[in-house]
Amino acid sequence: MKTTLLLLSYYCFFHVSNSSTELPIGIHPLDEKYYASEVIKCKDGSNSFTKDRLNDDFCDCVDGTDEPGTAACPAGKFYCRNVGSTPKFLFSSRVNDDICDCCDGSDEYDSNVNCPNTCVMGGDFSYQRRRYRSRRKQLNRIGGKSANGVNMDDSAQRLQGLKILVLVQVVLIIIFLVVRKLYRRSRSKRRHLR
Repeated sequence: MKTTLLLLSYYCFFHVSNSSTELPIGIHPLDEKYYASEVIKCKDGSNSFTKDRLNDDFCDCVDGTDEPGTAACPAGKFYCRNVGSTPKFLFSSRVNDDICDCCDGSDEYDSNVNCPNTCVMGGDFSYQRRRYRSRRKQLNRIGGKSANGVNMDDSAQRLQGLKILVLVQVVLIIIFLVVRKLYRRSRSKRRHLR
């Protein structure tokens, strides 16, 4: 009896874990049946697509129905399951952008960032962390310029110059205040001597 119960529980656990990996990423649990058929219609009725074109990083539907787990469609929504916390929808542009928006890290499944699961730790707070080292490598590949065309080395030098300027201003203000205090002290001593 114990062996049968053990085998049954093992089968249930194995079957549940396999069925959850086959589900498309980024869809709401209520839509799982919608995405189960071989040919899927766009929710706005504009088109239909086969199951193999789901999350293929090409927008077939205007409303983003075919790309719930990628950033291909501007109108698309990504569903964070956030097991242990509050589930939520994200704009599809936030998928694989190197920022952990879902507390379970499911929105960064194909990026350079390893998002820890913080759902159980503190509820629904966003763990946002950038990998500046990987971002720096990307910038070095395109000549050290950011997306808006600013040279990063030049910006760093300007920032260093601004820091020095602020430091000089603070020192000058301190010197001015000390000289003023000394001047007032000497004036008050002269008054007392008279």
